[in-house]
Amino acid sequence: MCAHVIVAEDDEKQAELVRRYLEHEGHAVTVVGDGLTALAEVRHREPDLLVLDVMMPRADGLDVVRVLRAEQRELPVLMLTARSTEDDLLLGLDLGADDYMTKPYSPRELMARVRTLLRRSRRSGPGPVADPALRVGALLVDPERHEVRVEGRAVDCTPGEFRILVAMATEPDRVFTRQRLLEELHGFDRYVSFRTVDVHVMNLRKKIEPAPRRPVRLLTVFGVGYKLTDPAGSAPRAS
Repeated sequence: MCAHVIVAEDDEKQAELVRRYLEHEGHAVTVVGDGLTALAEVRHREPDLLVLDVMMPRADGLDVVRVLRAEQRELPVLMLTARSTEDDLLLGLDLGADDYMTKPYSPRELMARVRTLLRRSRRSGPGPVADPALRVGALLVDPERHEVRVEGRAVDCTPGEFRILVAMATEPDRVFTRQRLLEELHGFDRYVSFRTVDVHVMNLRKKIEPAPRRPVRLLTVFGVGYKLTDPAGSAPRAS
């Protein structure tokens, strides 16, 4: 699975370490040291993956992700940061990062995350999509147009959030375990934490629920996982 990966990291030793591991796995690597250059390289080279440090000069990693998603660029983004608070994790995923690792990290774990993101991206890459629009009550999920609407209102979702909604809207009222949702997000990867699923669900509730603290659509089934349901009653599986 050869890919072109841009590594945006201002710490030269860290950047060199990541470059060596990526090249050992057969990937072509471009290393940049600041956020503005990272944006320019993504626009020019259209890479398969961006490994992005949060703390960088000229533009930080969060700003880079914000701009890329505003430009509707769907490339996978793996963020690296020395910050480890839940607020940082939430913000990075909410802006559109696909995965998030805190420093110090294991290079082998980093490569496992890279492989998973590349596999997931290529499975969901360009090509015809046969899935019809999915309806769960007032929630509409359209895989072909990559659109989500609630009561007619457009909702912006990150790629990870969208994959969760597609999976759950295909089988409304089914209880999905966190492991099953992780497989939708990252494939079979033991390195990815269940916390990633919880963060995506928390963010989705802010976007599709009338009262996120009292959800009526995206429900927790305690001790099992989550399910997507129509609060007004059972809904058709697809439109």
